[in-house]
Amino acid sequence: MKRIWLLFSQAVTVLVAAYFVVATLQPGWLDRGTTRSGAGIALIEAPGAPASQPASGSFSAAARKASPAVVSINTSKAVRHPRSNDPWFQFFFGDQGSQAQAGLGSGVIISPDGYVLTNNHVVEGADEIEVTLTDSRRTRASVIGTDPDTDLAILKIDLDKLPVIVLGNSDQLAVGDQVLAIGNPFGVGQTVTSGIVSALGRSQLGINTFENFIQTDAAINPGNSGGALVDVNGNLMGINTAIYSRSGGSMGIGFAIPVSTARLVLDGIVKDGQVTRGWIGVEPNELSPELAETFGVKKATEGVIITGVLQDGPAAQAGMRPGDVIVQVDGKKVGNVSELLTAVAALKPGEASAFNVQRGDTMVELNISPGVRPKPQRNVRR
Repeated sequence: MKRIWLLFSQAVTVLVAAYFVVATLQPGWLDRGTTRSGAGIALIEAPGAPASQPASGSFSAAARKASPAVVSINTSKAVRHPRSNDPWFQFFFGDQGSQAQAGLGSGVIISPDGYVLTNNHVVEGADEIEVTLTDSRRTRASVIGTDPDTDLAILKIDLDKLPVIVLGNSDQLAVGDQVLAIGNPFGVGQTVTSGIVSALGRSQLGINTFENFIQTDAAINPGNSGGALVDVNGNLMGINTAIYSRSGGSMGIGFAIPVSTARLVLDGIVKDGQVTRGWIGVEPNELSPELAETFGVKKATEGVIITGVLQDGPAAQAGMRPGDVIVQVDGKKVGNVSELLTAVAALKPGEASAFNVQRGDTMVELNISPGVRPKPQRNVRR
C-alpha cells in the first residue's frame, strides 16, 4: 500500500511541475481559445478562419464582384411655385424664385467607356446628375438617351479605370434562384440584400408600357431604383425598378427589369439614339367567352382577340380582320395583351414575321411586315 501511495505522489509531483513549466514558458498551449478581457474576465473565442475562405453559404464573393460597379445617383432640378407668375401671388408673397428639388437613385456601370444603366424615373427632368462610385469618386453624368416605355435610361460618365459589372443571362433564371439586390436605399450608403426569384414575367402592373418583370423578395427600398439585381455569381440579372408597398418600405415584393430587355434598349439608344419597336396597328383585347361568342370563335381557348384593325395598317394589309385570335407571333405563344405587345415590339420593322391566327374554326398563318411603333404622346409615368 505504501508503495502505491509513493508512486501516486511522485506522479502528481511530476504533473504539477510540468504544468508550472508549460504555464511559464508556453502559456498559449493551455489557453485553447480562452482569453481574458481588460477586466480579467475569461472569454472563449472561435478560432480564426482563413481570410480567403468565406463562410459556408456566404454571398460575399458575389457582392465583392458586383458592388464596385453599382453607383449612387443624385439629381437636382429647379422647381418654381405653380402660381409664381400670378401678379396677385407676387404682390402678397413676393418673388419666390425657384427651389432645388433633390432626387436619389442608383445605377450600374455596364461598360469601361462609362455607360451607366439606370431607371428613367430616376433622372427624368433633372437639371444636374451626379454619380458617386464606391471608391468615393464623384462626377457629373450626361443623359445619352431614355426609354420611358421600359423606364430605362443610359447615362455617360468620364472617368478612367471604371469597375464594370458582368452581364448575365436573365432568360435562364428560374423561380427559387437566389439573387442579391444592390443599391443605395434612403441614401444610407451602398447596401446588399438577398432573396430569391419569386416569379418571372410579371406584367399588367401599370408601371410601364412594356412589362416583363422579375419579382423578388430581396429587400428593395426607395433609392434602390436603378440598382443591380445579381445572381450568386455576381452577374447582372436585372435593374431594380419598383416595389409593391403600403408603407413606402420593402414588403418583400420588388420588381426588376430583366437584363435581356436592358440590352435591347442599350443597343438601340447607343446605335440609333432611340429604341425602334415593331407595330402592326391593331386593337387587342383579352380573350373572354363573351368576346369569343360575339366574334364567332367559340373554340378559341387561348390567345389575344383582335377587336379592331387600323385601316391601311400593317396588319390590315396582311389580311387580319376583327375577331381574329392571335395565338403565336414569330413562333412564340401569346396568352395576353401584354405578351402580344412585347412580342410585336421585339419584331424588326420592315421584316415579315409569321402570325398564327385562329379565324372561326380554322387556323390561319399571316405574314405581317411591322411598321415603326409611333412615339407616345406623353411619357409613361409610374
